[in-house]
Amino acid sequence: MNKYSRRRFLKLTSAVATFALIPSDFAFGAAPKKAKGKKPNSKFGGVQIGAITYSWRSMSPTAEDTLKYCLDCGICSIELMSNTAELYAGMPQSPARPAREATEEQRTAFQKAMKEIGEAQRKWRSTVPMTKFIELRKMYKKAGVKIHIAKFSPENWSDEEIDYAFRAAKAMGAKGVSTEIGDLSAKKLGSFARKYGLKVVLHQHLQPGQPGWTFDKFLEMDPTNVLNFDAGHYFGATGLHPNGIIEKYHDRIMSIHLKDKTGPKGTPPNTNMEWGKGETPIADILLLLKKNKWPINVDIELEYNVPQGSDAVAEVKKCVEYCRNILA
Repeated sequence: MNKYSRRRFLKLTSAVATFALIPSDFAFGAAPKKAKGKKPNSKFGGVQIGAITYSWRSMSPTAEDTLKYCLDCGICSIELMSNTAELYAGMPQSPARPAREATEEQRTAFQKAMKEIGEAQRKWRSTVPMTKFIELRKMYKKAGVKIHIAKFSPENWSDEEIDYAFRAAKAMGAKGVSTEIGDLSAKKLGSFARKYGLKVVLHQHLQPGQPGWTFDKFLEMDPTNVLNFDAGHYFGATGLHPNGIIEKYHDRIMSIHLKDKTGPKGTPPNTNMEWGKGETPIADILLLLKKNKWPINVDIELEYNVPQGSDAVAEVKKCVEYCRNILA
């Protein structure tokens, strides 16, 4: 099924390239004028497809631009990175890093400025009202885009800042705050999550490839802990089928990061690939969710290098179509 879907996907992308020569009002994938303003729908076969906004890291991070990327890709659900939300809410911004040829004096000045801005950001997070976060939620909701997770990774912050992260996530309509899996995040964040009726959403990278490593340890630390299971990283690190983990923990998985990679014995090993060119059993994962009707969000995470002449929006759109093709 996975290979079949990939063949169809390659035909689809070839068709997209052909239609790129046609005027935009009639091009493949372009909304007709009468459909202008129509809200996106990226739920296919009962499976909610979205994206983590990290996928557009090569582009402008403003909330307005990020919303446009969602609409251009036809996405109605996202995991929102905190930099976009905090930029919109007015957090003091860090200075630009000095160039490689910067003098020692310039580097020292940068370090001083970073320390000062760090203090300003901590104070801002501890005192900022939720007005702009609520406004952000309303802007996205009006356009038809749901913020289902907010990624703050706040476990190393002060208690006041951690409380802010969960308040902000709640104000944006998210179901949880995502962070990297570890002892500190799994132990420390639960009390804040319970206060706001949210979840602590734990994301893993290559840890499952380590001998004896298990998700159980972190899930047992607090009942509010759930997984943001990165199926691509899991496959890249272990070579094992991700469906084994999904079947075991499906009631503790809030979302899945989806990407195409080679396995640990691939050529080259554990490498991000354009979708359809890697070895991750994407079709198997999506069809498992469809079959069982598990309410697990699937978020595209664009990590392969954007091909010359393309951009991150065009590539995410291809990934959306890849998922649609499998689930249709």
